[in-house]
Amino acid sequence: MIKMLHPVAGIIAFFTILAFWTSSVAAELGGVEAWIAVVKRDILWGLLLLIPCMAITGSTGFRLGGTSPSPVVARKRCRMPLIALNGLIVLLPCAVILHLRASAGLFDLTFGIVQAVELIAGALNLTLIGLNIRDGFKRTGRFRRKASAT
Repeated sequence: MIKMLHPVAGIIAFFTILAFWTSSVAAELGGVEAWIAVVKRDILWGLLLLIPCMAITGSTGFRLGGTSPSPVVARKRCRMPLIALNGLIVLLPCAVILHLRASAGLFDLTFGIVQAVELIAGALNLTLIGLNIRDGFKRTGRFRRKASAT
C-alpha cells in the first residue's frame, strides 16, 4: 500500500504546486485584479489538498527509504527538509499574505514583492520535488526504457 501511496501523493503534490504556480503567473499576466484575487483564494483552499499530500509523501518516503545506503535515497532524504521548510516558512505565509492583500484590493509594491518571492520559492519546490520524482522513478525502475530487439 505504501509503495502505491507514496508516488500518487507525490505526483498530486507536484501537480497541485504546478497549478498554483501557473495560475498565479497567468493571473498576473492577465492583470485583472478580480482574477488575481480568485486565484489567491483558491490557492488557500488548495492547501487543504497539498498539505496532506506533502505529509503523506514525506512520511511514506522515509518509511520506504528506511536506512538504505542508496545514493538515490540519500539525495531524496536531503531534499525533503528543504522542500518542507520552503513550504512552511516561505510558501504558506506568502499564500496567506497574498490572499489577504488581494481580497482587500491591495495590489501594491508589497504584494508584488511577496508574489515574486512566492513564484521563486514555488519554482524551487517544483524543481526539488521533480528531482525527487525522477530519482524515485530511477530507484523503482518505472518508465525505464526497454532495449530494442534488433
